[in-house]
Amino acid sequence: MNLKKLAQGILLALPVTAMSLAAQAADKITLKLAHNLDNSHVVSQALEAMAKEVEKESGGSIRMRIYPGGQMGGPRETIELMQNGALDMTKGSASEIEPFAKPFALFSLPYLFTSQEQFNKVIYGDIGREMMQIPKDKGFVALAAYQAGSRSFYAKKPIHSPADLKGLKIRVVATPTTLKMIELLGGAPTPIPFGEVYTALQQGVIDAAENNEPSYYQTRHAEVAKYYAEDGHTMVPDYLLISTQTWNKLDDKQKQILTTAAQHSETYEAKLWDEVVADSRKKAEADGSQFIQVDKKAFRDALAPLYEDFRKDPEIAPWLQKVEGVEASK
Repeated sequence: MNLKKLAQGILLALPVTAMSLAAQAADKITLKLAHNLDNSHVVSQALEAMAKEVEKESGGSIRMRIYPGGQMGGPRETIELMQNGALDMTKGSASEIEPFAKPFALFSLPYLFTSQEQFNKVIYGDIGREMMQIPKDKGFVALAAYQAGSRSFYAKKPIHSPADLKGLKIRVVATPTTLKMIELLGGAPTPIPFGEVYTALQQGVIDAAENNEPSYYQTRHAEVAKYYAEDGHTMVPDYLLISTQTWNKLDDKQKQILTTAAQHSETYEAKLWDEVVADSRKKAEADGSQFIQVDKKAFRDALAPLYEDFRKDPEIAPWLQKVEGVEASK
C-alpha cells in the first residue's frame, strides 16, 4: 500500500467525511461513493439512477453522495480509502479487484466465456454472487456487477492473427495475466495509464491497445488506430463495492433497499451498454475505422498455456472449474 498516496487521499476526503456514517443519526445516513468514470459513462449513469431509487425507497433517510471523475483517485486509491473507513462505496473492475482478492484474476483469462449468455449466467448467477463476497476479509464486498463488454485489440495496422501482433508494443492493464497474454501472442506488453493511450498511439510510443468498442471510440483512440480486430479475448465485469464497515452498520431494511436498487442498476446498465456499443461501432465505422473478423481459434490456441497456470493455482482452480461447468443454452 502506498501510504503517502493513501494519506493524501484521506486528507482530500476529509471535507466530505464530516458527515460520516458513524456520526450521523440512525435514521439519516449519507453513503459516499467515489469512482473514476466520467458522468456520461453508462456505469456512472446506472449509479446515479441507483442513488435516486435508494433515496426514494428509503423516504429520504438514505442518500448517496457521488464523486465521479477520479476526484478521490483511481480505483486502487478509492478501494484503499474504503478499507480504511474514509469512503463507503466505489467502483472497480475485476482486474482492479484482483490485487485484493486473487480469484478475480479469473476474469482476465482469455476466452473464459464462450458467449454473452454464458457470461451473464456466471456473473448474475450463483457463482457470480458467491464471488462477490470473496473480498469480505479484505474489508469490502460487491453489491452489483456491470457489463463492460469484450475487449479486443486495435492498432495502426490490420490484425488478422496472432502473427500480426508479433513485436508490437501493446498497452495493457498491468496484471500478471494480461502481461503474459501479450507475451504469448508475441507482443511487448506496455502498461501505461489509460489517459495517456491516445498520445502514445499518436507518437508511436505504443503500436496497439486493447479495449471495448465504447472506450475505443469515445476516447478518440479510433482516430489514431483505425483497425479494430474483433478477437474478443476477455470479458471483464465492473463491480459496485461497499465497505464491510458501512454494510455492517446498516439495519436489515436499509440493506434490502440498497441490495434491490443495486440489482435494478445492473439491469439498467446492461440496457445502456448494448445501446452504447452499437452507437460507438456505428460512429467509428462512419469515421473510417475498420472492424476485422479474426480466427479466434488461433488466438485461443496461442493462449492455452495460461489455462495450465490457472489450473495449478489452488485459489483460482476451483472457480475456473465452476465457470467451465456453466453452459449456454443449446
